[in-house]
Amino acid sequence: MPDVMKTLLMNPPSFENFDGGASSRWPATREIESYWYPVWLAYPAGLIPGSRLLDASPHKVNWQQTIEISKDYEFLVLYTSTVGFASDVKLIRKIKESNPGLKIAFVGPHGHIKPDETLMASEDIDFVTRGEFDHSVAEYAHGKPIEQIMGVSYRKEGKVVHNAPRPQLHTAELDALPFATDAYKRDLTIEKYNVPFLLHPFVSFYTTRGCPALCTFCMWPQTVSGHAWRTRSVDNVVQEVKNTLEYFPHMKEIFFDDDTFNIRKDRAIELSQKFKPLKFQWSCTARCHSKYEELKAMADGGARLFIVGFESGDPQILKNIKKGATVEMAREFMKNCKKVGIKVHGDFIIGLPGETKETINKTIDFAKELDCETIQVSLAHAMPGTELYDSMAKEGFLKVEALADSGGHQLPHIEYPHLSKAEMMGGVNRFYDEYYFRPRVAWRIVKEALWDGHERKRLYEEATSFLKLRAERLKWVRQGGDAPKPMISVPETPSASGND
Repeated sequence: MPDVMKTLLMNPPSFENFDGGASSRWPATREIESYWYPVWLAYPAGLIPGSRLLDASPHKVNWQQTIEISKDYEFLVLYTSTVGFASDVKLIRKIKESNPGLKIAFVGPHGHIKPDETLMASEDIDFVTRGEFDHSVAEYAHGKPIEQIMGVSYRKEGKVVHNAPRPQLHTAELDALPFATDAYKRDLTIEKYNVPFLLHPFVSFYTTRGCPALCTFCMWPQTVSGHAWRTRSVDNVVQEVKNTLEYFPHMKEIFFDDDTFNIRKDRAIELSQKFKPLKFQWSCTARCHSKYEELKAMADGGARLFIVGFESGDPQILKNIKKGATVEMAREFMKNCKKVGIKVHGDFIIGLPGETKETINKTIDFAKELDCETIQVSLAHAMPGTELYDSMAKEGFLKVEALADSGGHQLPHIEYPHLSKAEMMGGVNRFYDEYYFRPRVAWRIVKEALWDGHERKRLYEEATSFLKLRAERLKWVRQGGDAPKPMISVPETPSASGND
């Protein structure tokens, strides 16, 4: 067997507390600190013997430590994001100064969308990947000539060469991949991963790839994973669950972080039936099309919570974003979830195409009617590579200079003639206030932590962070949304965060 390059697969420390890595659908520095697992990097980490998966931000590995760690490797696979890209380019310059012979690949949606610009931004980048990169980087680590590797782009004689696209992985190929949780057990500390609405500690991985839904704002199906819904076999998923329960006996739940777990009724029911004898709690992403029979089977199989993107309470906005769901479906879904005892974390977005002051009010009222266990309210954010980004730019509603501030925090960058950024941010603040400052909702959250010291501590920390963020948002709104802040531009790549 030929030598395998000593490989480091990295979620870089683009900014302090930055959750921009290989599982985050909305790369940003979180005001309430939280991190998703680097699932996309875990698979090639398992394919490359002797590799290491380094998830810098949650493990509090800073720039200097990252540079020092990188000295010991021959090949660096770095997952970059549009928000963190300029910072990551500066980081690899420092890394190359310490380890000149290191080969570097950039993976993830940013390079997929703009391979030419990514490569030309830095001579330190040897190649970028397009689409799923599991085997692309593994083949390179095993010594395959780059000219023969599908799904990569690289420079040759001053020009960018794009090799043929790599076919997507389907069931047999997905089942053949190593389990993501094997890499977690080897390289990660699960207590470092915290998401407010999930039990802590949790572990997450995928049972599928891709999503057939056409939501205009969703990044992954329009970039790396595609719209083709491809499944792992039920038995393969069940085996990883069994391994995970053995690896992490102190874990409180498994989160299935598929784009949409419940797309096909028969598969969701079969998985749930096989989960039932394992007696563990789990949560997942879900669309609101599942009926009572399916929801009951999932509840019986241990389902605790669904993350559901309701987005808006206005029917026309749902059509504008090609959501493929209606307010009536959402109402029935929530009614049935409450019947079977599954909690719902509802996601809503302010500022989607068609938004007005009236539709904001309609969505707030709709959310209160649904009465999810918890909610998240975001400003519409058009990530490069999405249909929403293209349409907003074409219509002149996209303020490209304000994708994020210099610390990686998302900033409102869509504005309409009839609805300002400040008015939309004000809508976010009012949404949270009207939803959470209802006595029954506050009590519902607090009572969960009464008998659990760990959860009480977590609730206190999150509440403190939330109130601080609320105050900052109110100040921003009072200033009209135009308070001066350093920006990170898109699609340009200016100087990055203060990580020098």
